[in-house]
Amino acid sequence: MIITCPHCKKQHNIDEKRIPPNVKMARCQGCGQQFPLDIPRAESPAPPPPQSATVEAAPAPVPTPATPSSQETRRIGVSLSKGGVGKTTTAVNLAAGLALAGKKVLLVDTDTQGQSSFMLGVKPKGGLTELVTGELPPQEAIIQARKNLWILAGGKSLAGLKRLIDRKDYGGELTIAQALTPLEKNYDYVVVDTSPGWDPLTVNVLFYVNELMTPVSLEVMSIQGFGEFLKSIASIQKFRKEIELRYILPTFRDMRVKRGSEFLGEIEKIYGEKVCAPIRYNVRLSEAPAYGQTIFEFAPGSNGAQDYRELVRKVTGEPDLFT
Repeated sequence: MIITCPHCKKQHNIDEKRIPPNVKMARCQGCGQQFPLDIPRAESPAPPPPQSATVEAAPAPVPTPATPSSQETRRIGVSLSKGGVGKTTTAVNLAAGLALAGKKVLLVDTDTQGQSSFMLGVKPKGGLTELVTGELPPQEAIIQARKNLWILAGGKSLAGLKRLIDRKDYGGELTIAQALTPLEKNYDYVVVDTSPGWDPLTVNVLFYVNELMTPVSLEVMSIQGFGEFLKSIASIQKFRKEIELRYILPTFRDMRVKRGSEFLGEIEKIYGEKVCAPIRYNVRLSEAPAYGQTIFEFAPGSNGAQDYRELVRKVTGEPDLFT
């Protein structure tokens, strides 16, 4: 019987007669990842001689350095340990913009405030906590908020998920990754909004996403928080080499404030192409959530909508979008 590892796509030749009936998981010798066994399986056409796989009852996962994923789904975390920089606004409007561009997007809210669902005007009966604990199946925990856009909500119940993670003897930092990885194949992008601060959920996000987008408001306290956040990311990269700071997004750009322009120039000088076009200060961005609308719905001609369209173009690498 030929099986294919869903993580690294390596094919393995396994004698199904030797698999004990109670074994439901296999571990790939190529990438070391576990994956479920479907028994019985139809015989696949003979491929080039594959390596053999070791089939065993899966033990509790132990945190190990992850190997690069060959999956097409892009996982983007919107994160900075300082609050008030526009993380949720960015996560929601980035996800909505990608959906408008025809991409299938899952927005995951890991903040106990649960503002992502509020901004989209939806009231889910569950979300990330219920998915992880098994209280709701994925088709009930994940709800469609717009065409091409689905949301896995946060909220107060995430406080219980934090306690669940803290009680784990090992592997707690992989809790969210284990819940989301089997689902991500249904989407082109998974955009994860994080809470301010540094807590178990933020660490979980950093053990799941491969790309980081960091909103930085152009004022001194945010710049200082950005420096501290980079140190924290460096500690995560010791275990996950593939996580990368891909996008630095200046927010609350106000042309009347000279110091903000100086901060922007300094960031661009250091980080070059990682710096996105700034999100200009725009009152429409703060008004839209009260109506449960994205900026593209509430004020499609505003500076905020224009700036987030430009962000979508940069993320997708498709400069002709929305033209």
